[in-house]
Amino acid sequence: MDPVRRLKISIVILLLLLTLGTTGYIVVEGWGLLDALYMTVITLATIGFREVHDLTDQGRLFTMVLIVFGVSTLGYLVSSMAQIMFEGQIQRIIGRKKVEKKIDALRDHYIICGFGRIGSMICRELAANDVPFVIVEHNTEVLEAIEDERYLWMKGDATQDDTLIHAGIEQATGLISVVSSDSENVYITLTARGLNPNLYILARSGEDGTELKLKRAGANKVVSPYAIGGMRMAQSILRPNVVDFIEIATASEHLDLQMEEISIPNDSDFAGHTLVTSEFRKQTGVIIVGIKKSYGHMIFNPNPHDKLDEGDTLIVLGDPASVDKLEELVKHRITLGHTAHRKKETTKDA
Repeated sequence: MDPVRRLKISIVILLLLLTLGTTGYIVVEGWGLLDALYMTVITLATIGFREVHDLTDQGRLFTMVLIVFGVSTLGYLVSSMAQIMFEGQIQRIIGRKKVEKKIDALRDHYIICGFGRIGSMICRELAANDVPFVIVEHNTEVLEAIEDERYLWMKGDATQDDTLIHAGIEQATGLISVVSSDSENVYITLTARGLNPNLYILARSGEDGTELKLKRAGANKVVSPYAIGGMRMAQSILRPNVVDFIEIATASEHLDLQMEEISIPNDSDFAGHTLVTSEFRKQTGVIIVGIKKSYGHMIFNPNPHDKLDEGDTLIVLGDPASVDKLEELVKHRITLGHTAHRKKETTKDA
């Protein structure tokens, strides 16, 4: 049993014995409340002081029974406290409270269900990119590894509503279900979709036919690690240089080249511009390798005269500094757009 739970049970039993002992002396001996309580305390504590008043035979029998139960309860209480102190449970409790407060404060985060080989890699990438997330895991041995990485975590069953609510699913941006069981992934997806209809759900598929079930359950995207791994290995033989290039461009630890996606938000001044008139390449030096339109269509190697719309996502390639510069440029033009709009409205009103 959990030491903290043992301590709580011991305290409850001790309080119950104090109440029963005090009531017993009042009823059996006819004493007042203070005398009865004092007699109960010195009896349970086995201090050995003389009786407050002379006891009757019934009072002595009651005292013996109280001593037997009191000694047992105090022994249980002392052992529980010792276990907490010697095993560092107090520090763990305080540390856990801090973690729970951080979890409660999360907003626009991701919930990672499962911390196996795939889950740990996902967490590493999210942490490297400063994306907030919390891990839901029920395996105690795995939780020790999570603690070593200093990730936010909570122990629980991700198929249960209460667990996902505690993980902040109502404020979360997305959920990634990568537990080893396909059936659990389906059930987690169903539960998550029911709790947050707007949640982005990414789920793992292990067996053939599970992908369709996961999408029916509400997953936005389904990934099969085995299919991706097999394809990657085949491409490493057929097109090794292409695979090397992709690995360099997408690796989070690579400092010279970065492939990133940048969205064109609503009300952006760039909406309606083409790649040429936007001067992205001229001002930042990045290469636009693709445009994902707001309605889902992907344009590979876009034409310089392809038009940009609100909600489009640019797939760009360049060094980190150039990519950051493009992100700032897009944000800056949004600010200018809003400023110009306000000036226009002010002039119109005047």
